[in-house]
Amino acid sequence: MFYMDMAFSLVCMLLLIICVLV
Repeated sequence: MFYMDMAFSLVCMLLLIICVLV
């Protein structure tokens, strides 16, 4: 479960960066 949480947070961070760039 820990790895899933890490992957989820990484995806959220990537989405935030994309939103900021766009």
